[in-house]
Amino acid sequence: MSNLANGVEQACEVSEGCEALDKLLQPKDRDLGGFSVRRLLPTRGKRMLGPWVFLDHMGPASFDPGEGINVAPHPHIGIATVTYLFEGEILHRDSLGNTQTIHPGDINLMVAGSGIAHSERERPEVTAIPHRLHGLQLWLALPQDKEEMSPEFYHYSDEEIPAVSLDGISIRVMMGHAFGISSPVKTFSETLYAEAYLQSGDTLTLPDAEDIGVYVAHGALKVRDTLIPEHSMAVFASPQGVQMTALETSRIAILGGDRLSPRHMEWNFVSSRKERIVQAKQDWQSGNFARVIGDEKDYIPLP
Repeated sequence: MSNLANGVEQACEVSEGCEALDKLLQPKDRDLGGFSVRRLLPTRGKRMLGPWVFLDHMGPASFDPGEGINVAPHPHIGIATVTYLFEGEILHRDSLGNTQTIHPGDINLMVAGSGIAHSERERPEVTAIPHRLHGLQLWLALPQDKEEMSPEFYHYSDEEIPAVSLDGISIRVMMGHAFGISSPVKTFSETLYAEAYLQSGDTLTLPDAEDIGVYVAHGALKVRDTLIPEHSMAVFASPQGVQMTALETSRIAILGGDRLSPRHMEWNFVSSRKERIVQAKQDWQSGNFARVIGDEKDYIPLP
């Protein structure tokens, strides 16, 4: 844990109200060939947050003409992937035959279940000119009785995601119910994903959830006297009534929901059973996953 995180823990020992703050997660930065990714989940201190098992903050990244993201077909089991962009676009293709361009504000929900393959690339019209990409990619663990469900795909446009303004704070609820509004995005267990834009001095009370965390995509917050810096995630042991105040203009993601049983994760595979991951690895190596339609020539080999 970083010195900053240790400082937060020390502050919580002497500051009133800090008993609600359980952990402060710091990202692991990764350079994927000029493309910066900050990984918050999973981490040694927190493997799951409610049903969420994975969170990457990608970018912001700037690309010259001829460059961009180019993720070849790869497999998943046992999860639903959620892609949400702040800027730019991604071209999604999968083995169910879906081809979907993801724009800022959309929710792209791919349910892997018993197994799916997909690719994430960019359209030639995008890579032909200078462009940027910035957003979040998340994975939801499916409940045990739905881990082997048939794969599904859903896409929700920016206009379908409900929004509300509370005391001047703009809030969107992408998944679940909070702040008096409910999202139409399909869920498989009690799930929360919302975002809020706060100006300096704005205070927001967190919604109730069994497990909840706040990721600061931009800006900085405080809980009483405790700093929640940019690109960190605050996880709360007792979220009821917790108030967060923006120290500057801030964009935050609120994530949580009901806790699920522990999951095993290896590469792109997630399951409650280790032997199921072993089988998935064998299936990918043997070519037993369906191919991504329209993107059949390439694939990412098992590491």
